Amino acid sequence: MKPGSQVILSGFADEGAKPAREQLTMLAALGLSYYSLRFVDLGGGVKNAMHLNKGEVRQLQQLHAEFGMQVASLGSPIGKVKLQDVEDGSHNRFVPFTRYLKEEVSRAIELAQAFGTKLIRGFSFYHPRGSRPEEHLEQTAAQLRHIAEKCGRAGVFFGLEVEANLVGQNGRLLAQLHRLVDHAHLLLVFDGGNLASQNLKPDQTFAEYRAMRGGLGWMHIKDYHLNPGLKWQGFVDEERLKNFVPADQGDAAHEAVLRDFRGRLPGLERKLKGLGLPGVFLDLEPHLKGGGQFGGYSGPDGFGVALRALMRLLDYVGIGYRLTDYGDIERQKR
Repeated sequence: MKPGSQVILSGFADEGAKPAREQLTMLAALGLSYYSLRFVDLGGGVKNAMHLNKGEVRQLQQLHAEFGMQVASLGSPIGKVKLQDVEDGSHNRFVPFTRYLKEEVSRAIELAQAFGTKLIRGFSFYHPRGSRPEEHLEQTAAQLRHIAEKCGRAGVFFGLEVEANLVGQNGRLLAQLHRLVDHAHLLLVFDGGNLASQNLKPDQTFAEYRAMRGGLGWMHIKDYHLNPGLKWQGFVDEERLKNFVPADQGDAAHEAVLRDFRGRLPGLERKLKGLGLPGVFLDLEPHLKGGGQFGGYSGPDGFGVALRALMRLLDYVGIGYRLTDYGDIERQKR
């Protein structure tokens, strides 16, 4: 690896607390100056960032300036809706795609621009339960292409996260979607915990990483301890969301993944900086005290544990990292 190549550490601050000032205080105390924005309480109750009003957006912008904080990505739920209007026993909602693109995708882009990030985290739609995700690749890719095109016109990037129960539930399927969409503004987001929680052993998780690494834009860092007492039913339910652990303790093959990633980092860093991004983010989403369909919780103590575990692991595999960028902070203050 060329000298100077580094990842940037960030995280979903709502895993530590929900009030905005508490989130930013936790991040600052840990030395971080980037975070991913998802749920936040600005005095009117906890909201997904997608539902912030204009006054709340301004209030959060002011807090960012006060704390010297940057938004790494908007942790949107885009793509966590049904692909088809089919009653399948799930509670997932369906929105006609034309309206979804016009309203919710546009809102995510607007918020990303307001908070100074070029990255929007999203997903690959829920296929009807009982069907195979492979049956829905063409429709999913067509919808994702529209999203990528809309993001491209706005100068932002859509990061497609690997997650259970969706069409892109593993690295092979995400790689197929990436090839079908074939757009520079669609990136892939690896998450080892989301793979291991599907009953994948470390060598299987590593194979899924290898399948999707060609389209990689950034990573989410969570790990998972396989529980042999949980029988695999073919989908991830709430019982499987209780076994997340720090990145150096689980079964998500982080050591092998990061050793491979070390060799790819210089090229990816050059690519992303050339696209106007600060660099390559490793984004903590630890879920150490539990997870759910739209988020998780670690507490400020657990978030610190997860950060230190990640730094130990990066030191061990020889990947450089930074927690802050004083140049970005100074530019924000001017």
